[in-house]
Amino acid sequence: MKTAVLLFTVVLIAVLSECEMVKFGQLCSDNSSNRRRTEDRWGQGHHGASRGGRAHQGLDIVCNDGATVYAPFDVKLNGKVIVYTDPKKAAINDGINLSGEGLCFKLFYVKPDKYSGVVKKGQRIGTMLTMQSVYPGITSHVHVQMCDKSDPTKFF
Repeated sequence: MKTAVLLFTVVLIAVLSECEMVKFGQLCSDNSSNRRRTEDRWGQGHHGASRGGRAHQGLDIVCNDGATVYAPFDVKLNGKVIVYTDPKKAAINDGINLSGEGLCFKLFYVKPDKYSGVVKKGQRIGTMLTMQSVYPGITSHVHVQMCDKSDPTKFF
C-alpha cells in the first residue's frame, strides 16, 4: 500500500509540474501561434538540427524581417548578445539576454529597443532584423536559445 501511495504521489507531482510549466507567449507580430521554422535551403530550425559539424543550439520561431518582437512573458532585459564574429553578418548581429519565469534565454536576430530594464508580457521588445540580407531564401526567424543550451521546445 505504501508503494502505491508513493507512486501515486510521484506521478501527481510530475503531472502538476508539467501543467505549471512556463509557456512562451507570442514572440512575433506576424506569428500568433509561434510557428517554428521547418526546412529551407539553409537547414532546419529545430533544436539539435545539423549545422555542418555542430548541432543547432536553439529553436527558430518564424518572424518576418522588420516585424515587431514581443516579450513572451514578463522578462528582465539582461544585456546585448553578439551572435557572430564575422563582419559580413553585421546586419543581423544583435540580440538580447533575458530572464523571467525562472528561465534564462537569448533571442538572436532582434534589434532590442533597449538592453536593460523590465518588459511585461506582450509588450514590444524590439524589431526583427533583416535575415534575407545575409541568408537569402532563409525562413526569417527569431532564434530562441536557453542560456544552458538545453532544448527550449517544451516551452512552446
